[in-house]
Amino acid sequence: MNIRDTGDLWWKDAVVYCLDVETYLDWDDDGVGDIPGLVQRIDHLADLGVTCLWLMPFYPTADLDDGYDVTDFLGVDPRLGDLGDVVELVRTARDRGIRVVVDLVVNHTSDRHPWFRSARRSKDSPYRDYYVWRPDEPPPTQDQVVFPDQEEGIWTLEDKTGEWYRHRFYHHQPDLNTANPAVRDEIAKTVGFWLELGISGFRVDAVPFALSDVASAPGDTIDEPHDFLRTLRAFIGRRAGDAILLGEVNLPYLDQARYFGNEHPTDGGDGGTEVDQLTVQFDFNAMQAMYLSLARSDARPLAGALGSRPPIPHDAQWATFVRNHDELTLDKLTEDERQEVFAAFGPDESMQLYGRGLRRRLPPMLDGDPRRVRMVYSLLFSLPGTPVLYYGEEIGMGENLAAPGRLAVRTPMQWTPAPNGGFSRAPARRLAGPVPTDGYAPEHVNVADQRRDPDSLLSFVRLLAHRYRECPELGWGSVEILDQPHDAVLALRSTWQDASMVTVHNLSADPVVVRLQLHMPAPGTRWVDLLDREDCDPGPDGEAEVRLDGYGFRWLRVSPPGVRRLL
Repeated sequence: MNIRDTGDLWWKDAVVYCLDVETYLDWDDDGVGDIPGLVQRIDHLADLGVTCLWLMPFYPTADLDDGYDVTDFLGVDPRLGDLGDVVELVRTARDRGIRVVVDLVVNHTSDRHPWFRSARRSKDSPYRDYYVWRPDEPPPTQDQVVFPDQEEGIWTLEDKTGEWYRHRFYHHQPDLNTANPAVRDEIAKTVGFWLELGISGFRVDAVPFALSDVASAPGDTIDEPHDFLRTLRAFIGRRAGDAILLGEVNLPYLDQARYFGNEHPTDGGDGGTEVDQLTVQFDFNAMQAMYLSLARSDARPLAGALGSRPPIPHDAQWATFVRNHDELTLDKLTEDERQEVFAAFGPDESMQLYGRGLRRRLPPMLDGDPRRVRMVYSLLFSLPGTPVLYYGEEIGMGENLAAPGRLAVRTPMQWTPAPNGGFSRAPARRLAGPVPTDGYAPEHVNVADQRRDPDSLLSFVRLLAHRYRECPELGWGSVEILDQPHDAVLALRSTWQDASMVTVHNLSADPVVVRLQLHMPAPGTRWVDLLDREDCDPGPDGEAEVRLDGYGFRWLRVSPPGVRRLL
């Protein structure tokens, strides 16, 4: 065993679950989810197999961007609870073997944050250089706007001082000037505060935007923007050696690799240098290629994305996901490819957002076909990396297109078939979001019913999560894309130490027989099915035929004689 292949690299094979406290469970029945309600549901996450809980922002907020417009980085929105509730949540989760990661939103603040309220009043404010200003009228910047239907540019005039402030997102979210050492100190103080409360890391929002390329004053330091991440990574390492930075970096692979840091190894990540920036990054490229593959019933786009991943440091990791809390962005696809995905999964414009993504959840996109839904989640847990679930995916929740924008997929969690899905006993008009009313309404899709059904999606996702945790080769191993003749099939072999697994997924409706061959098999080797009871016995040359139904899948543990792993 490599000395670094130890449990303190817990993120290498974690099962991550993302939720918004506001929409998870309302314990005081005011219509808004809260931290005490979440504490009551920690056992649901533990039973599911979750080992890392990622919380979307719960800080005090102007509530104009679902909590991402923060007014105090060191507090808790009083609607959701208080700091004592956070400590109780962390303790309760830790007792179940679950670490808690929180959103770190340091690209911007709310315009109601005390820093900006002071900064906008006077050029002499001590917080003026906490933000990015320009005295001259900016050129058109429509092409740089993140939300093109909401903003016309990234600069807004502040009448009191006659200067423009920058905002890559909404005009009510002024950008922090991270080139300013004082701002970096504030960020370090924020990180240190939450680490002291037992937080195990941070999901860093909008990382490329946070590495500011504009300095506002002569004292600002910006020789190398990535130094900000290196300094933050080093600080976290001193305060809590096993805490992580989970980064949102939606860039092409070669650009994305820079955010792990250090010189990258050339052996596929089995050795080499240690990460000195982000510990884990979301793999937006593979996610988008996966949807193109699903639209075409052709595994080659996804295989191509996986094959083009750059080597990363040994202790870094990719995070894989089916969807997240934002629109399902397709911006890395070509225009023609994007239109293919829209035609397959979001043909109505009301299902699309900004012309670049989908505001839908997976089951409705797949017309509720349980074969396809289960195949996709099997694929998620078997892809090389750390799987991330978005709340409600474990039961197949749908979206509510009547909700505006991204809120379509941020509806209340559906716990029971009762009114409001058991989320709250408040009147429906007071809920944090509207509950779906179609075939994905709580009377059709909820946790309580699925817990009693061994054939439910919840039971299946629980099985996947537990099998994933029992198979370290999926999180730790090197991955080989296996040759086979079917375009619709993705066949992967993951290997780590003496463990090896073959996963095979059929993205088409047609049944297939996949002929696979593994090199230099030991005599008597068997391929043990971890999800069913259809083991394979390869021939003496290591070749075996794997039969797959339409949208079928197999997890096959390669078991040479004498290997003492639980199968």
